Amino acid sequence: MDSGNRGAAAGRPVLEAPDIARVLTRIAHEIVERAKGADDVVLLGIPTRGVFLAERLAAKLAEITGRPVPHGSLDITMYRDDLRLGPARTLGHTEIPGDGVDGRLVVLVDDVLFSGRTIRAALDALGDIGRPRAVQLAVLVDRGHRELPIRADYVGKNLPTSLRETVKVRLTEEDGRDGVLLGAAATAGDPSAAEDAATVRSAPAAPGRAER
Repeated sequence: MDSGNRGAAAGRPVLEAPDIARVLTRIAHEIVERAKGADDVVLLGIPTRGVFLAERLAAKLAEITGRPVPHGSLDITMYRDDLRLGPARTLGHTEIPGDGVDGRLVVLVDDVLFSGRTIRAALDALGDIGRPRAVQLAVLVDRGHRELPIRADYVGKNLPTSLRETVKVRLTEEDGRDGVLLGAAATAGDPSAAEDAATVRSAPAAPGRAER
């Protein structure tokens, strides 16, 4: 996940709040069309901002279909391939709807798709929970630079980037406002460099390091 909590200096806006609302509405309609009504759809958001996006998509699907759509969260902390390379990570929250995922169409929801390593971890985590009939992926932004053969089924915005750029998603539930910012990677002398290195990864991942 590429995200951040700093001010406007973090980058230039590429999506504003109305844009995010529109692309989520479009994605919801695409899910209904591809799932032929979304009767067996379960949305699972990847913490942190993927959970909020899943909640918003569930609300839009309910508006379209006239019925509630089960949704929850899927923590992938213990499935990351970089656990041994850094300090201990705080476990997130996994919440699976009461009817589970067996035989259902599970749509994983995340904010930014980058290398694909986080989604690989999510698939591993999901496999320990149940056996869906199919798994799809919805992301707000696809910034490219894949390291694994993973592709999103639903994309809010394809955003070509260089590895020297960062993509930061902000959502009202976590950050106080909606937006997607494109900025330059922090330099070694920048006090924000440590945060960017931990949360954004704007350079190619070393072996074993996890990226989305």
